[in-house]
Amino acid sequence: MATAAPSAASRIAIVTGASSGIGAATARQLAAAGYRVVLTARRKDRIEALAEEITKAGHQATAYALDITDRAAVDEFATAFKTIGVLVNNAGGALGADPVATGDPADWRQMYETNVIGTLNLTQALLPKLVASGDGTVVVVSSTAGHGTYEGGGGYVAAKHGAHVLAETLRLEIVGQPVRVIEIAPGMVKTDEFALTRFGGDEDKAAKVYEGVAEPLTADDVADTITWAITRPSHVNVDLLVLRPRAQASNTKVHRDL
Repeated sequence: MATAAPSAASRIAIVTGASSGIGAATARQLAAAGYRVVLTARRKDRIEALAEEITKAGHQATAYALDITDRAAVDEFATAFKTIGVLVNNAGGALGADPVATGDPADWRQMYETNVIGTLNLTQALLPKLVASGDGTVVVVSSTAGHGTYEGGGGYVAAKHGAHVLAETLRLEIVGQPVRVIEIAPGMVKTDEFALTRFGGDEDKAAKVYEGVAEPLTADDVADTITWAITRPSHVNVDLLVLRPRAQASNTKVHRDL
């Protein structure tokens, strides 16, 4: 089925966490699909470089440095728009892999602030703009961690369960409004930064996550799925789409060639 071109009223797509990984790949693909993408992240230099890359490719992109956990900054950001068509809540991440008994509460708090409160901030601030477009879409990029737990993942799992429940509840609460709520839940995705950030820059620990897995998902795989879901006809809502590499049967069962 051909993708649906965005209407003039709903062609602005805001992507959070667009400085790298899934966010950057999603911005590229949405721009290629005809959206004017607005890139947000804390790393201004990264999103400005990406906006320049997208513009040079003949598409439309702007960069806006933003900390999604700063509600005042988010509210100020939202005033720049009368309407928007798409909000991709992608910013998030994991910190640490300690058991519940010894996990750092500061890490848990930061994961919750980014994955849940940040998503809440953007969604609340921009929901009226999405409704005003007459054809809006909210995407929450959660994780398979939001649907099943695993040892050493307590803090991240709790945060992603929060993101999942936010999306599920919002869908119930705004039914009848011209806004879809889509949740994309990726499994094992190999990006340059996710595991490295989780393990505090320890390259050996980060590499162990993907050891022996021939083809984990890539950022482009997930971005392709996000873009596909967004570009379905307006009456089609992809409530929840879970994607994993073929080698991963669950959060705890992965085939490795070692």
